[in-house]
Amino acid sequence: MLIFNAILLIIFDFYIFFALRATKIKVAKTKWFSFLWWGYTIGLLVGLYISAKYNIPLAYRSIILVAFFMTAVSKFIFILILLVDDVRRGGVWISRLFSPQRSKNLEERVETLSEELPEEPVHGITRSEFLTKSGLVVASLPIFPLSWGMISGGYDYRIRRQKLYLPNLPASFHGMRIAQISDVHSGSFYNEKAVLGGVEMLLNERPDMIFFTGDLVNNVASEMRQYQDIFAKLKADLGVFSVLGNHDYGDYHFGREDSVAKRKNLADLIETQRIMGWDLLMDENRSIKVNNESLSIVGVQNWGTGRFPKKGDIEKALQGTEDEPVKLLLSHDPSHWRAQVLDTDIDVMFAGHTHGMQFGVRGEHFQWSPAKFIYKEWAGLYEENSQQLYVNVGYGFLGYPGRVGILPEITLFELVKGDKPIV
Repeated sequence: MLIFNAILLIIFDFYIFFALRATKIKVAKTKWFSFLWWGYTIGLLVGLYISAKYNIPLAYRSIILVAFFMTAVSKFIFILILLVDDVRRGGVWISRLFSPQRSKNLEERVETLSEELPEEPVHGITRSEFLTKSGLVVASLPIFPLSWGMISGGYDYRIRRQKLYLPNLPASFHGMRIAQISDVHSGSFYNEKAVLGGVEMLLNERPDMIFFTGDLVNNVASEMRQYQDIFAKLKADLGVFSVLGNHDYGDYHFGREDSVAKRKNLADLIETQRIMGWDLLMDENRSIKVNNESLSIVGVQNWGTGRFPKKGDIEKALQGTEDEPVKLLLSHDPSHWRAQVLDTDIDVMFAGHTHGMQFGVRGEHFQWSPAKFIYKEWAGLYEENSQQLYVNVGYGFLGYPGRVGILPEITLFELVKGDKPIV
């Protein structure tokens, strides 16, 4: 992935650099512009290599990732605009190639007209130069929201409240409150105080149970050392239950193949959750009893469609729950819901994974994100027949160290006995 990113950035740079040199922008033709242009690119690539290969402080790593992300986005937008002009010029060239007589007549008309007109200085710019300069302006626009998303959005925790109507809910569980967080990605954090603030915000709600739906780390278990004590503060009377996400297995660091180092890393992550007091469910379930009534908490390992790991075993996880009136499932990837869960008697599935792409719009009655083009269910509550799915957009962030519009989420559910009111 690092090599691919480096090659892509270099291709972007060559294309834009020579496009700028071909314009009448005087600055682009100077030697110092060349030094700055290529010096920045080389410095950014060196920074990416160092951040990927060495254990540098998270703050520096985040700065490098932000610089790369913002540079890549801006240059990609600029290239799209330059391509418009290149396509236009290519069309003109093809037209002249196949209609030489028409082009010749047009040139003769232009020459005759120019002889008739008085010689005056031409004001304005060419279409190509206009597109190039416009591209520079448009390409710089993402810098502002992305900068704000990094400064403010990444740790701007919001509590979203959601009632879950369950006709078969035992009366003893009516009014019970469950908090959910997901996708911590502790390896991306660089502000311990802000992370602690979010945990305290959750605890102030005094939930009866807490669910964590996967991706505690980015790559390796050691990322939790700095934040273990903070998340160990999460306590609830009926327990804290968790499952693994696709990042928790170490595939993106150790590779997909099995190895001693990879197995040890997973064992360390499991031990970390045990030390924090979390009940990690590995294709298993727990019966929660209140006043001689019960419901079942079911948890599976990661299972996702496409390229994501399919480690979870839903049938194994449901063994022994046949007589439970209500089953609540923790499964990291929302694509699991349509692929397998809808064929079971699970009442509600709790998921994460999408992050809402950390970019979009989310209001009371409207939400939009590019994530909708990848996941049919990407944020909030979904229902089909009598089954429900809730997708939490995540507590942390990955790649881009911030959020724009799709803010970090703590979900607080209230279980309600009965059917959902018809609005």
